[in-house]
Amino acid sequence: MSAAHIRPGRYDDDGPLRRLDAETWSPLHAVSPRPEPDEPFFREHAGPADHLVAEVDGTPVGYVRLGFPTPLASNTHVRQIRGLAVSDTARGRGVGRALVRAAVAEARRLGARRITLRVLGHNTAARKLYESEGFVVEGVQPEEFHLAGEYVDDVLMGQRLHP
Repeated sequence: MSAAHIRPGRYDDDGPLRRLDAETWSPLHAVSPRPEPDEPFFREHAGPADHLVAEVDGTPVGYVRLGFPTPLASNTHVRQIRGLAVSDTARGRGVGRALVRAAVAEARRLGARRITLRVLGHNTAARKLYESEGFVVEGVQPEEFHLAGEYVDDVLMGQRLHP
């Protein structure tokens, strides 16, 4: 497999990213129900401009969604990773790491002072990836979700981008 190329999202990514979301959905990382097959991937507050897409040989193999943690004007200096997915065929090849790095770089480019994310406590692989990229645990909401018959912590992580 060739190295992944990270690029901005485009409207024609809707179908491939919808399929990727359906293929990668798991209670290990998702708190929402499995997406419906005909449900659009892009939404009003999460369009192509809010996504970076990893592609290999012209095929999308992952994405990261970057948005705001809240709709408040007083919070616009913070960006949040609001979704990350990597196809099974591309896992373990540095695609997730490349997407996280690209999200941090994009947040910096946009002038953000901080970048944050939320990750489920039992998703140790994702937590290790985020920690290795400079994110630190800033809070834990114990047993915040009930998924697949188990209570799961919601872990809040963040990173300062500018002094």
